[in-house]
Amino acid sequence: MYKKLAFFLTATALLLALSACGSSNKDSNSGNSSPSADAPSESASEELVITATSWEFDKSEYTIPKDTPVKLTLENTKGAHGIEIIGQDISIRGNKSEIVKLPAGTYEIKCNIMCGNGHTQMKAKLIVS
Repeated sequence: MYKKLAFFLTATALLLALSACGSSNKDSNSGNSSPSADAPSESASEELVITATSWEFDKSEYTIPKDTPVKLTLENTKGAHGIEIIGQDISIRGNKSEIVKLPAGTYEIKCNIMCGNGHTQMKAKLIVS
């Protein structure tokens, strides 16, 4: 009797946990719920390509114009990498792109996929002016 009750309670808890894992993200194609990303109908006037290799980005500093739609593209040439723009809830993983529009400021870009020993040093600046 107790085994059946324990099984039933465990199954119920698992079902509730799985149903809670659903996403409210309306943009399921990008895999990202970034509020800074513009609607797909807005086209980018510029593109910024960030190239990632083993534990470094191709530049230490990138610049884009403020309040302008920019296609932000991540290219992995060696290893598995992603980028996160700290303070803007923008996250791109793998060889993907996203259209972003940012206010003026200086932001930190970090790799958001654990890529090995040099992962914590994989950082760059994004200057929006």
